[in-house]
Amino acid sequence: MTESLAPSLALLPAGLRDLLPSEAETEAASVAAIMDTFTAHGYQRVKPPLLEFEDGLLAGTGSAMGEQTFRLMDPDSHRMMGLRADMTPQVARIATTRLGHWPRPLRVSYAGQCLRVQSAGLAAERQVAQAGIELIGHDSPEADAEIVRVGAEALAAVGLTNISFDLTLPPFVPTLLEGAGLPVPARAGLIRALDRKDAVAVAERGGALAGTLTELLLAAGPADRALEALLAATLPPGARALAERLAVTVATIHAHMPGLRLTVDPVEFRGLRYHTGVSFSVFAPGHPEELARGGRYLCGLAEPGEPATGLTLYPDAVLRAAPPKAAKPRVFLAAEADPDTGAELRAAGYATVAGLDPVADPAAEARRLGCAFYFGATGLVALSTE
Repeated sequence: MTESLAPSLALLPAGLRDLLPSEAETEAASVAAIMDTFTAHGYQRVKPPLLEFEDGLLAGTGSAMGEQTFRLMDPDSHRMMGLRADMTPQVARIATTRLGHWPRPLRVSYAGQCLRVQSAGLAAERQVAQAGIELIGHDSPEADAEIVRVGAEALAAVGLTNISFDLTLPPFVPTLLEGAGLPVPARAGLIRALDRKDAVAVAERGGALAGTLTELLLAAGPADRALEALLAATLPPGARALAERLAVTVATIHAHMPGLRLTVDPVEFRGLRYHTGVSFSVFAPGHPEELARGGRYLCGLAEPGEPATGLTLYPDAVLRAAPPKAAKPRVFLAAEADPDTGAELRAAGYATVAGLDPVADPAAEARRLGCAFYFGATGLVALSTE
């Protein structure tokens, strides 16, 4: 009976999975390294709850995650609750309410699990780990650059140094079309063409902006080249201000981290709807998944909100791109071993597995328990790999 039930009991809903010992341990260590980096830069950790009342969870920036939010009725209050799909709106709520009296700029960090109705992008997971930072109350290129710099250091802490920050300006295209007076009926088709990176369709539907948009579309790539085309373009005042802000942000990032790879796509506008300025996605060569996403937004439960910028890392994707880390070597300690021996081995970097009963063959027991060593009468003994 038990055997027949086992397969069905092990079945999980689509997009959810168990992490077994090696994966779970690696994830925990990596998140700890990321969070230590955030702490070292003055970002103080907050821990929002997994569930909130729906009206609070989906207020302000949280409205962008409404379609991805699981909802359920609270049997205690009989109010609808939501299970978070993203932690950034929760941090915005904490910053606006409980930390509203704290001095600005406010620097906070967070880490936790989120659950989404549907998987996003190339990833199949619906349960998504997040670890991030938010810098709230300061609107400047320096703040944007700090977020990029700290994010890059956090990824380096888990072994990812060959990465690329892809910078975009989500409000640029809407601002450009509005400022150029392009008729509203013509915008939808043009926006679809830009979204598909279809240069022919952009040229056909762009009207007076066709040349500018085509040139900017083709300029996407290394930051210096893309910015040269962007700053040389004829732009209305609002779009010009966004372009110049991006250029200063790139220069500020390069001043602190000249070796960091930056790309710019001037007409890319996909992403979270609440982004209001310079935004970024992070990738590693050979890995199509986003490692992180962030950008500038307005933090608050109501308009207009405080200026803010942040970055969310996705530890699951980060671990798939990061070089593997060796687990601590495991040592079997016989039940009669001196307790001080275990403490000394752990201090030396080993993981100890204590025997609970006397055994006749400590080497065989060590192998059975997946240990590479055992501590016997002659000291630490390495097991043969044959």
